[in-house]
Amino acid sequence: MTTDLARIAHEVRSRALGWLHTHRRFGALTGEDLSENLDAYKALGETALTACLVLRDGAAGSRDRSLARELLEFCWAQVGEGALLYERLLRHPLTTDAVEFYVPFARSGLRHPGLERLIPHLAAAGTAQIVEHVPNRRLAVANALRVTGHDRGAAALAWETLTRATWLGGTPQPWHIDWTTGYAVTHTVFHLTDWGRRPSGLPDDIVAYLTRWLPVWLDVWTEARQWDLVGELLVADCCLPAPRAEVDDWRRLADLQHPDGLTPRDGQPVEDDPATRFRDHQHTTIVAAIAATVALARVLGDPGSFASQA
Repeated sequence: MTTDLARIAHEVRSRALGWLHTHRRFGALTGEDLSENLDAYKALGETALTACLVLRDGAAGSRDRSLARELLEFCWAQVGEGALLYERLLRHPLTTDAVEFYVPFARSGLRHPGLERLIPHLAAAGTAQIVEHVPNRRLAVANALRVTGHDRGAAALAWETLTRATWLGGTPQPWHIDWTTGYAVTHTVFHLTDWGRRPSGLPDDIVAYLTRWLPVWLDVWTEARQWDLVGELLVADCCLPAPRAEVDDWRRLADLQHPDGLTPRDGQPVEDDPATRFRDHQHTTIVAAIAATVALARVLGDPGSFASQA
């Protein structure tokens, strides 16, 4: 079954990357004030993350690696090779999104000298840790500081405390989950495991909780045809120490994907206008690419870990 999963995941990622690369100009920033383009700014960061993970995990062929590298360079150019991120963080030190946005570039060797000085200064001052974020966003900042190498010394973060402050960290009654909390759950997993690189970052009780209830939540949002959240839950599953990785879930995702690589966000009709298609379905296509990338890295790196093999 891992062979089937790897084949499907490769096809899903290859198509999604191709679509994101072909339509990348629709995601370009307009103007220099990021506060006026926050949606495009966020989407660029997600695109950069996708490209970074493809390059990080080493399970991509030359074509996918080339597309990922060009996407990453496009995003880096859009933020002035880090200059816009530096200006945003310098002027608004409580907007830690600039630190989070910087991660895929720094991980890929694209560093900005000003950010390299500013981020550790804000971390040492405690600024990055005390921002009034929701709990899973605090984990995002913590992981950003960890990946960029700025979480050392007096600014070291208490991961257990941060984890237990989240909804997932409390392992509550699973039927109380709603759509928004579903996204919070997935992102808690992403940041604790650094997008599947550190499955051991999940505490044992949370692993047991997710192993039992992730399949149920997948069924719920599959029935509701909320494909964006379904994709995020598939990513979370692949971050577990023993992913469930049901091939039927992946076949469904592949069947949903359009021939050009677009992955629809829900069960509503997809518009014909290219700009509208990009705006409405870019995120789900990014999620599909990330899900497939993490799945490939796990199945090729440690196929024996997959629960479906038991």
